[in-house]
Amino acid sequence: MGEVDTLEGAALARIGAAEDPAALEALRVEYLGKQGSISGLLKTLGGMSPEERQTQGPKIHALREAVQTALSTRKEALEGAALEAQLAAETLDLSLPAPDAPKGSVHPVSQVMDELAEIFADMGFAVATGPEIEDDWYNFTALNMPESHPARAMHDTFYFPDTAPKGGRMLLRTHTSPVQVRTMMAEGTPVRIIAPGRVYRSDSDATHTPMFHQVEGLVIDKGIHLGHLKWTLETFLKAFFERDDIVLRLRPSYFPFTEPSVEVDVGFAIENGRRVLGGSGDEPGHGWMELLGSGMVNRKVIEMSGHDPDQWQGFAFGVGVDRLAMLKYGMDDLRAFFDGDVRWLKHYGFSAFDQPTLSAGVGARA
Repeated sequence: MGEVDTLEGAALARIGAAEDPAALEALRVEYLGKQGSISGLLKTLGGMSPEERQTQGPKIHALREAVQTALSTRKEALEGAALEAQLAAETLDLSLPAPDAPKGSVHPVSQVMDELAEIFADMGFAVATGPEIEDDWYNFTALNMPESHPARAMHDTFYFPDTAPKGGRMLLRTHTSPVQVRTMMAEGTPVRIIAPGRVYRSDSDATHTPMFHQVEGLVIDKGIHLGHLKWTLETFLKAFFERDDIVLRLRPSYFPFTEPSVEVDVGFAIENGRRVLGGSGDEPGHGWMELLGSGMVNRKVIEMSGHDPDQWQGFAFGVGVDRLAMLKYGMDDLRAFFDGDVRWLKHYGFSAFDQPTLSAGVGARA
């Protein structure tokens, strides 16, 4: 018993006097390590008689607990003192002037998002957003793609193991079209929105990445027809590329959520080794490039959203934001958008003061 009391007093005194974490760790090993003195006392319990073990066991265990508590308390005190010393030594003068050249730049995707919002706002469109972790029902079923629909195979989807509220599965959205359904259900009709945001598909090469950005547009009203869609897309592309000679060609296609569906091609020419939009693709030296998908909203989608398709009609379209940036600003590899290379951002990035406006133009470069 005297040995236990003596050891406890000496241990607590030495721990309280430890001046740094290294000295404290050495004391921990000395007392509680495999060959430590307190560990040695614990090993003696096996050779004691039951009566001795009943008497000495609680005392030795109490000694170990006291030493462990003292080590923890001293460690917290040393760490707190070190932090206080660091905070006292590291000062920041908030009155220092800003650098002559502002640091950082706006990513091209963010810039193009702002340009799109500005252009469509001028045409009366609002910006709508939705969750990136989506319900299977909103992402597929409400867009006329039930469980057995072959169009689901067109989307390489990232699924979660969780069950969705409507009985399906949770997933990373493959397009921003669920925002269209959510908006029609929440806000009713008429609707005139764009839905920009991140989308996810299991695909990766020079022109595809597992995460990319998309903007979709939706108009629901009475008396809407395909001519309204064509005018909207022409007006948008002329403003975005800042050219009046943009020529579109609409080709029949298939999308489950639009009927009729059309692929939109735009005329281009080769200038300085890269495609430049403008002019008809049928002119000499020109060609047609597929740019986006669109069509009249399928009756079933309008019904799923809780509205009468005999009263309400509309059109929808979708285009990759990253692809628009590549075409407008001469970028050749989509993967560079996500590399985080400062040199690339310095070359392609925009100044924070290059805010797009229709009066000043939306193509300002840093």
